[in-house]
Amino acid sequence: MGAFSGRIRVAVPRMGVGEGAATTLSLIIHELATNSLKYGALSADTGTLDVSGSSDDDETTIIWTERGGPSVEPPNGAGGYGSKLVIRSISSQLGGSISYDWSADGVIVTLKMGTSKLAK
Repeated sequence: MGAFSGRIRVAVPRMGVGEGAATTLSLIIHELATNSLKYGALSADTGTLDVSGSSDDDETTIIWTERGGPSVEPPNGAGGYGSKLVIRSISSQLGGSISYDWSADGVIVTLKMGTSKLAK
């Protein structure tokens, strides 16, 4: 069953992820998961993570929603190395963007990527 049993839900549509995009996408997901384990919802016993998404011919969107963890606040300054790497990777390699909604309930991260770039 594991430590996170029932606390992580992933519901995204089937999508083609090419060899070139797979490394970039996994780096982004790894950074988000690491931050959640250190500071976010997955750092608390009652925290949950919901990953959902949608895709069409032009754009693929993934929404990362954390709830039930410690109170969160936006980081001060430009962010650390990992945050900068994620921003550069999603914009240059996946033709997309990342945005954060820092609410008291938890962070919501929206990833938007070009569907054609994701398939490469």
